[in-house]
Amino acid sequence: MASKTSMPSGCPAPEDIPSGLDIFRTLPYALILPELIFGCWVWILVAATHVQFPLLQGWVMYVSVSSFVISLLLLMSYLFGFHKNIPSWRILDSLYHGATGIFYLSAAVLQANATIRSETQAPAENIPLYYQLNTAATFFAFITTLLYILHAFSNYYH
Repeated sequence: MASKTSMPSGCPAPEDIPSGLDIFRTLPYALILPELIFGCWVWILVAATHVQFPLLQGWVMYVSVSSFVISLLLLMSYLFGFHKNIPSWRILDSLYHGATGIFYLSAAVLQANATIRSETQAPAENIPLYYQLNTAATFFAFITTLLYILHAFSNYYH
């Protein structure tokens, strides 16, 4: 007879992974909502500027929008309990958030570069506005990076 601690490959995920509204009360899963909110602000603020540096800010937009969509799908899977049939869900979640944290770090650095360059290279009539929008986007990109990395590490060490 198998002990209760051994888990066959077809068993559901451990019970400590929340589902439904419990994800908003459990760390690291409660970080998904702030990741979505701050990540959404990144691409809204970049889209509000006149994209002066398409190579730099194109990567920022790609990372922020794709991470937003995938994180939203992940949130929906937690809310509806789709993760209960996958025993290695915690590993998948940690890998996703770790990789996204690295991507967001690269996007935040490129957005900071675009912010510095927008101070002098933006159209003359909109330099203060574009600089302020790019500064806010840079701030939110670094905050989102921190949230994704915290989520990955706290899930890994949980």
